[in-house]
Amino acid sequence: MMARSVRARALCIGARLSDANLGPPLTSDQLTLLQATLDLARNAGVSAIKTSMGGFNAPFEDTLAEIAFYQRLIEAHPDYFRQIRTVGDIAVAKRARQVGIIFSFESAACLEDKVDRIDLFRNLGVRVMQLSYNTPSPFGAGVMSPADATLTDLGREAVARMNEKGVALDLSHANPATTAAAIAASTKPVLITHAGCAAVHNNPRNKSDEVMRAVAEKGGVFGIFDLFFTAPSPRQPNVDDYIAHMTHALDVRRRSCRHRQRYELRYDGDVGRKSAGWNAETPRRIAAGVAAPGRRWAVCRLRKGSTGRTARW
Repeated sequence: MMARSVRARALCIGARLSDANLGPPLTSDQLTLLQATLDLARNAGVSAIKTSMGGFNAPFEDTLAEIAFYQRLIEAHPDYFRQIRTVGDIAVAKRARQVGIIFSFESAACLEDKVDRIDLFRNLGVRVMQLSYNTPSPFGAGVMSPADATLTDLGREAVARMNEKGVALDLSHANPATTAAAIAASTKPVLITHAGCAAVHNNPRNKSDEVMRAVAEKGGVFGIFDLFFTAPSPRQPNVDDYIAHMTHALDVRRRSCRHRQRYELRYDGDVGRKSAGWNAETPRRIAAGVAAPGRRWAVCRLRKGSTGRTARW
């Protein structure tokens, strides 16, 4: 047991660990950060975090302001944080003991119906975008949308623009119809950065085996979370639930994928990150069965046969 623990620790120390749904441990919007907060970020063991900006419905101007805040954060603490614009930046952050921040969107509200804004936000460093949060958007439909709501013509334009400009398409919150259509439309690997397995617990935020196979065949990444819709309500999920989702996803991959493939296996704990408007949205999410605490920090990740390509966009 001790030998395995030593090997596991050595593996974690040497690996580039990333979390695909996390923000820095901020307690306010005031800069500069306390030294204890900076130490917490540095010692968490992650090389990069994908941080959602713009919340679930922030308009264009508010999203720009949040991006500016994170740019000021990195500018104020360059020894601790780095904006991730390329895969190589993750390696640099690892060597410098920085936390790399991958700018991302979960909502498409800030795009309104303007595909050209993908170019604008890409130039500001946003590298991962979704087509919708839980409800319909001009581009596609989220998990609280009608079953027949799917990828729109404008959504197909957005997928093509993301592929062209180098923005990764994340389908974590997309409903099944939008997910299937977007995977088919994309010429690049797609991401489902934080979800569970519907075969383990049937919840709107969990994905079917068919979707997981399609992501794998496209060369994409599927990230497993440990949020409370991985187990039947009102029971709080535990590690056994997480392992059940993890092992099921790996089994699906082993049975179906013809290629060397990547897995991202995440364990989420508490961080107390603020989220504007979260309290107003939570009751409706609970009623629909897709509510989540949205506070995460601790992470583990396992990759197989990737040679560093998992982070590609």
